[in-house]
Amino acid sequence: MTYMKSNHSEILHAAAPIETARLMLRRPQDDDTQDILEYGSDERVLEHLIWPGVATLDEAKASLYDYLMPNPGVFMIEVKDEQKCIGSFDLRMMPDHHKASFGFCINSKYWGRGYMTEALGAMLELCFDKLELNRVEASCFKGNEASGRVQEKCGMQLEGFSPQAQLVKGVFKDEYIYGITRQQWLALQG
Repeated sequence: MTYMKSNHSEILHAAAPIETARLMLRRPQDDDTQDILEYGSDERVLEHLIWPGVATLDEAKASLYDYLMPNPGVFMIEVKDEQKCIGSFDLRMMPDHHKASFGFCINSKYWGRGYMTEALGAMLELCFDKLELNRVEASCFKGNEASGRVQEKCGMQLEGFSPQAQLVKGVFKDEYIYGITRQQWLALQG
């Protein structure tokens, strides 16, 4: 069985946009700059991210053009009813291991509404159904248990805890590790 197609960049580009009940997961666009500034300068959002964020419109534009747009694994999270970009999902492919890891962030004004669970469910479907990955994994820092709950709601399992795993903004952060295999995903689909 082939676990991952070798043309994953093409598949990622072709997959966008991914539509869910309330969201559009799409490629970054020129007009996302203001929304990136809004969530990228929010201390509540940045508290649990490695990303230092942005403080100005020029920094938001640089983030958009230097990182988000060139990266085939980046999907912007747009609320369809509002046509507003509220965050991003960054899928990081590891083709030699038939797996991917991911990170995400979402505007704090949209926390607690199930948007991230909806987005992650769609991205896991992409990973296992279209990219044919064998495993998807992610981590979150201690103190950001809401991120862990999102992952668990989508079938991912807590696999471990690493004390002082990463130096982030001058502080050693403890990290929870989550994962799901293709076999586990298929079992959940019933």
